[in-house]
Amino acid sequence: MPQYLSPGVYVEEVPSGGAPIAGVGTSTAGFIGQTADQVNVPGEFAEDGSGEKLVDSLGDPIPVKHDAPPQGEPQLITSWESFKRRFGDFHQDNNNKTLAHGVYGFFKNGGTRCWVSRVQDASKTKPVTDALASFNAIDEIAIVAVPGALDKAIQTAILDHCEKTGDRFAILDGQRATTYTPAAIQGGVRGSNYGALYFPWIQVFDPVTGGDDYVAPSGHLAGVYARVDTERGVHKAPANAVIRGALGVENRLSKADQDGLNPDGINVIRAFNGNITVWGARTLGGDDNGEWKYISVRRLFLFLRESIDEGTQWDVFEPNTPDLWAKITRNITAFLTNVWRSGALFGNTAPEAFYVKCDAELNPPEVRDAGRVVTEIGIAVAKPAEFVIFRISQWGGPSA
Repeated sequence: MPQYLSPGVYVEEVPSGGAPIAGVGTSTAGFIGQTADQVNVPGEFAEDGSGEKLVDSLGDPIPVKHDAPPQGEPQLITSWESFKRRFGDFHQDNNNKTLAHGVYGFFKNGGTRCWVSRVQDASKTKPVTDALASFNAIDEIAIVAVPGALDKAIQTAILDHCEKTGDRFAILDGQRATTYTPAAIQGGVRGSNYGALYFPWIQVFDPVTGGDDYVAPSGHLAGVYARVDTERGVHKAPANAVIRGALGVENRLSKADQDGLNPDGINVIRAFNGNITVWGARTLGGDDNGEWKYISVRRLFLFLRESIDEGTQWDVFEPNTPDLWAKITRNITAFLTNVWRSGALFGNTAPEAFYVKCDAELNPPEVRDAGRVVTEIGIAVAKPAEFVIFRISQWGGPSA
């Protein structure tokens, strides 16, 4: 405490003892895919000693090649140009078609940050699982995708990774099936409320062939997630949203076709009025996932849990007293009030939308002796209006 020796007015800065909880990011993606060990540098061509460009037997300029990043070492990518510099542009020699389409679709649909880990063969389980392990230390990753990976073991590994880290969500590609049943499209991968599966593949322009081709939708969907998060918030289902850059779908499904898929959590991409639209908002497993059957609910809780976790680290080793309980309650209440105001929680008032409890009842002597402080949080989630129903009947009009 300061010592005062003469009369006067003294102003002191008093620390609050806590820090406001800031919401964590929800749209940084982690991509894993295949590229060649050496890739073409965009816009750079080999030259002879006089500065003239060297050409191949067809008269085309010979591009300069450089080493791609080491396998299994994630690279932060913040634009499509950044991706091309490290992993090469669309080019048959770069052996990166599937990954390039995924990352390009991510940025085109609203993504701004992603981490890319390259492997030599994305169809083999071990390289992919090793690359997934390299994501463990990158806390900001919130979405994980391996575009074009249809192998059951690989898709299971992606789901396992998201469940074990507990702070990220998987986007899986459906099988290229012609039979519209959950078993055919799911390909044997198990259900999980930490992931979503999309079907069918989408049609895009392919710069390599100069024509259209069908590609895995997961990279584009990661961009849709990011766009919806930015425009509306993580609580808004990433559905009824147009996929930018998509020209068509490999399979045109009807409402009757989707009726047999939606309960199992297979999210269908549909063509409506010339737009290719995401028309599903369920986690993989659908109705079997109970209260976690909606993507937006699971991702909202991932956001809340991670934000509270990171925003309350200050209270570790603090004296476990009612003063600490009050600070924890105050900080979490302020954070959840902002979340409620954003429209993420259900309720006309904040007390209707959530509660925070940290008191002597939850922290009796035996709990405090164990070095623990327990806080209980209850949240009323705003779920998506998946089925909008209007009841219409005839009316005789007002009586005279």
